[in-house]
Amino acid sequence: MHTLERPATNGRVTSLNLEPARRRPRWMLAAVAVLIILAIIATIVVVRVSAGAVSYTTVPAQTGPLAQTVTASGTLNPQNTISVGTQVSGTISEIDTDFNAHVKKGQILARIDPTDFNAALAQSEATLAQSEAQAQASGATASGGPSAIAAAQAQAAAAVAATRAAQQTAAASQAAILTAQTTVTKDQAALTLAQQTVTRDKQLLAQGYIAQSQADTDQSGLVAAQTTLAGARAAVAQSQAQASASIAQIATANATAQEQNAQTGVAGATAANQNATHAASVAAIQIQQAQVAQAQQNVQHTIITSPVNGTVIARDVSIGQTVAASLQTPTLFAIAQDLTKMELDLAVGEPDIGHVAARDPVSFSVLAYPNRVFNGTVEQVRQNPTTVSNVVTYTTVVIVQNKDGALLPGMTANATIQVAHVANAIVVPLAAFSYTPAAGSIARRPRPAATASGTKPAAGSASTANASNGASPWGAASSTAGGAVTSGSTGRVFVDRGGKLTPVPVTIGIVSDTEASVTPLHGTLAAGDAIVVSDSRGSGKGSAAGSTSTRSLLSGTSGGGGPRGGAPAR
Repeated sequence: MHTLERPATNGRVTSLNLEPARRRPRWMLAAVAVLIILAIIATIVVVRVSAGAVSYTTVPAQTGPLAQTVTASGTLNPQNTISVGTQVSGTISEIDTDFNAHVKKGQILARIDPTDFNAALAQSEATLAQSEAQAQASGATASGGPSAIAAAQAQAAAAVAATRAAQQTAAASQAAILTAQTTVTKDQAALTLAQQTVTRDKQLLAQGYIAQSQADTDQSGLVAAQTTLAGARAAVAQSQAQASASIAQIATANATAQEQNAQTGVAGATAANQNATHAASVAAIQIQQAQVAQAQQNVQHTIITSPVNGTVIARDVSIGQTVAASLQTPTLFAIAQDLTKMELDLAVGEPDIGHVAARDPVSFSVLAYPNRVFNGTVEQVRQNPTTVSNVVTYTTVVIVQNKDGALLPGMTANATIQVAHVANAIVVPLAAFSYTPAAGSIARRPRPAATASGTKPAAGSASTANASNGASPWGAASSTAGGAVTSGSTGRVFVDRGGKLTPVPVTIGIVSDTEASVTPLHGTLAAGDAIVVSDSRGSGKGSAAGSTSTRSLLSGTSGGGGPRGGAPAR
């Protein structure tokens, strides 16, 4: 034993007795280590037993037809509805048809009071008769115009002829003047010769060279020459007077011709005015005839008739009601031309319209017949969008046969459009694409797939990382995980085969609301294979139609049955 002294605060010395420490036996340490190892082993066993006791919900793969559909709602309407209106305004005096009546083309539907229109027709006919009388009078007056023109033209022609005759007379007078002047000149020369002869005879007679008788004869010749010259001069004066008279006649004839031409122009203008008056009277007749025709049409329009054969589905007027025809014709009746063919106008949403095409089959139901399914065919997808509260829809027209008349206009229909169909395909539930098994729930992990170069994935690759972080050893669920299952994409499903989950990569074909047709990319998948949709861990969405298959790694027992009458789940 050893003693240890230590000074205290009060100045005294404290003594401590130190004894040697005891050593624990080694077997106790070994026992503790064994207990720890046993606890670890027990924990591992419990975990494996717990993992091996996971129960799977499976649905057998089916082989058969599958359709991809689009749902929409809409309203039933007649394929062709005629709105019957009125072209004239007035008071409804008679109604000859009512709701649901079957009418023929031309059948009277209603009448408008025609009193005012009959009066307007009578007034138009009277005005037409007055215009026809005026046109007849103006025609008779205009018919005398050509005669007056002809008479004036004849007088003008006579005046022209008189002018020409006066001109000819004047020309003849000028010629006569020239002739008379020539005769005067000649007679003047003869007179001069006679005077010279007489003078010479006087000298010769005085000398006794000629006889007296010769001198007397020459003297007589002188007197005759003088007389002839006076006559020639008188003829010149007469011809000049005649020429002056002819010139005066020419001036008179020209004035007369001008006057007659002026009268001809006046007669022509008068005739033209008379013709214009007659033409205006004829035009007035045509105007009045058009007004009479319009008045007759208005009287006929007071009788409202059916333009087609059909059924009256709406009547918007009553007796005594006044209708006004303005720029927009009021609708009095609505006639469905053929109710044996209906038109279903569906509002298809923007996400689905790309799948809908003409001739797609359609099935629908209406509230009036909840247990009856009607069929139709898509006729047209209209490209005019409708936006309500930022939701875009497109009107899809479906033609529906309505032979029994069960469908009525205005009914609301909930329709399913079959946009794609496959006759014989492997069908699996959509929940299978989102299922991922838990890590450690499978006895053996599948060998990692080789890369394109044939080498194994290196440490730290995606598969190694999944194993290290506790994720599923099968990798990502599929290309559809976390999103919608779409046609043409790829995915992966797990098949429960003898207690082991086998992944099968597939190509997705047609997708319905709960199922999808698939084609295996590699591996096998056949009808009756147990497709896992969930397990007891809650992985996957599960399926009410599936069967529960519980498998234990220790016992190897299983249970459950197949859905929809198919092969039981393995």
